[in-house]
Amino acid sequence: MVGIADVAARAGVSKATASRALSGGGSVAAATRERVRRVAEELGYAPSTSAVSLATGRTQNIGVIMPYLTRWFFAEVLEGVQTALLDRGLDLTLYDARPGSAARARIFRDFLTRKRFDGLIAVGLEPDVAEIRQLAKVGRPVVGVVTPAGETSCVTVDDDYALRRATEHLLTLGHRTITFLGGGVDEQGREQWTHVDRRRFEGYAAAMTDAGLSGEIRHIRSPTSMPGGYAAAVDLFGDARQRPTGVVATCDEVAVGAIIAARRLGIQVPLGLSVIGVDDHELAEMFSLTTLQQDPREQGAAAVALLLAHIEDPARTPTVVRMQSRLVVRGTTGPADPARAPAVLDSDRTEKQ
Repeated sequence: MVGIADVAARAGVSKATASRALSGGGSVAAATRERVRRVAEELGYAPSTSAVSLATGRTQNIGVIMPYLTRWFFAEVLEGVQTALLDRGLDLTLYDARPGSAARARIFRDFLTRKRFDGLIAVGLEPDVAEIRQLAKVGRPVVGVVTPAGETSCVTVDDDYALRRATEHLLTLGHRTITFLGGGVDEQGREQWTHVDRRRFEGYAAAMTDAGLSGEIRHIRSPTSMPGGYAAAVDLFGDARQRPTGVVATCDEVAVGAIIAARRLGIQVPLGLSVIGVDDHELAEMFSLTTLQQDPREQGAAAVALLLAHIEDPARTPTVVRMQSRLVVRGTTGPADPARAPAVLDSDRTEKQ
């Protein structure tokens, strides 16, 4: 059986260095780490999790807690987290903490306090005060994705910037009656503002105010889902006297719901209505949706790197990694006055910021 000593000898390093290189812990030069991993793979060496844990005092396991597993954004972040952990030879424990569920209460009360992980990544968690206290008791580094989980480091998108840019895109096309669609309520119709939706609305409102259109600021609330966006848009578009020429949706799913509603009401997009979203969801290309693109997988990978840095240095100061989105122009936005449209519109253009 191949042991760590065999890997170390072949790679020309000490056993301690080989162990650090394969565990992902400690300070090891990137070239050395790669050489050791390549040798281990050639020799067919598979480190024992228990042995590594004994050597390092760590579980070699990272906890991930998120409110939804099947929604696009959360699934994409999880993919990024898993890939980054697999690359480092680390395990993952996933907690499904759906808001308001008994399972979520048990996870915070019992499972997290067992500390069966070296650190925790909280994705879009929106914890309440009691849950933040529970997270503080975990005694392990915590990194948030999208929203901070207490006084912790966080990886997020500049949501304020994204919605400013989305709104400014419609303003440059001559739109003046621009409505913000989505957010402010949950799936049961109860008032609920997530951190992300509030920041996005604030970005939209700031762009409208800067353009001298504060009197035109309008928010139509809906759940942040395709059915939610569709239902709210049917009501919004049904009254021609109140119908805007442009819609800025809090996310792509709401935007797609609005497009479907417009089409069923006989409103042409973008000739009669321009719609822009945020995300670059997997359906965005299918609907030719103009959007502000973010990369959830990249956010997941960045969260892993940040968490491991905190595990290595528990005294590390909490930081915020803020990623920028970029405008992707497709076919759902056009001039407010079609008669003044250019002869050729670029139907699929990415504007890098």
